[in-house]
Amino acid sequence: MQMSDTRQIAATPSEVYAALLNPEVLKACVPGATEVTGTPEDGFEASVTQKVGPVKATFKGQVTLSEMIENQSLTITGEGKGGAAGFAKGGAEVRMTEVDGGTELSYDVEAKVGGKLAQLGSRIIDGFAKKMADQFFSNLQDALEGPAAPEAEAEAEDTPKKGWLGRLTGKE
Repeated sequence: MQMSDTRQIAATPSEVYAALLNPEVLKACVPGATEVTGTPEDGFEASVTQKVGPVKATFKGQVTLSEMIENQSLTITGEGKGGAAGFAKGGAEVRMTEVDGGTELSYDVEAKVGGKLAQLGSRIIDGFAKKMADQFFSNLQDALEGPAAPEAEAEAEDTPKKGWLGRLTGKE
């Protein structure tokens, strides 16, 4: 499974880069992470519990950072074993480019699974891997930018919500 995406983050490239090296930030951003320890130089040990289709497993594994160019790019590689569920391994090439208002973060992700997980079929696995990558980078963006401003949420609540039919016809 391979995928690529780009996000605009309202933080400097140095802030984004520092966040990707921080085990506490990684723990908060990785969906299902219960533990992330280690250093960028030596790699991280991680424990992640996830449910993929009917299979729920706790993966224990290593995450290493390589090809690190400060405030510009890095490669994240991880591999975890989930006991009877099988294994998962993959990586992401992450690039940060300074743009007006923050950082454009782009990434290419590749993931592979084996064991019971591989028997679920590529549609389930690909969908799950995409969801995990999207969730990780959304969580990273929230960690760097903070939650949405309360007044923006209040404005959204005051605006009447249109159903799908109202949006199509412009009425409601």
